[in-house]
Amino acid sequence: MGAAASAQVLDILISCGCRKVIAAGSCGVLADLEENTFIVPVKALRAEGASYHYLPASRYIELDEGPISVIAETFKKHKLPFVTCTTWSTDGFFRETKDMVSYRLEEGCQVVEMECAALAACARKRGAVFGQFLFTADSLANVHEYDARDFGMDSHEKALMLGLDILRNTP
Repeated sequence: MGAAASAQVLDILISCGCRKVIAAGSCGVLADLEENTFIVPVKALRAEGASYHYLPASRYIELDEGPISVIAETFKKHKLPFVTCTTWSTDGFFRETKDMVSYRLEEGCQVVEMECAALAACARKRGAVFGQFLFTADSLANVHEYDARDFGMDSHEKALMLGLDILRNTP
């Protein structure tokens, strides 16, 4: 969906009274992670533009510990393995060049997606609780041999059910 559009939708939801948000989505892998691996981002590198309209400039946005804990507990309850990591939020399509992927890995990013930083910034600015989990889809680990895999199709329904369970348990 992208940072700007997702932040717009979230801004509208919050203005209508939404106070708890758990986002679920797919991500591309920069490191060697299998498809359909669940990821809990704890920090997002702000390489998109929308988050800067909500919060002062900074390289990263830390996600709130409360929702991270609820997400982790829910995965444990369902006996689902997961990885915590830093994600690279970008709004630039096809910009995962060999040098950029290498640079982001050096910065500690394991995955790339387009919404996390903007959603976290919007929620924080508006006073809503926000957490996110991702599932791995395509692989950008070798940019010369792009691997679409199956875009995490086996995780879509499971992610929806997990998201509802997490939301019910988020204070």
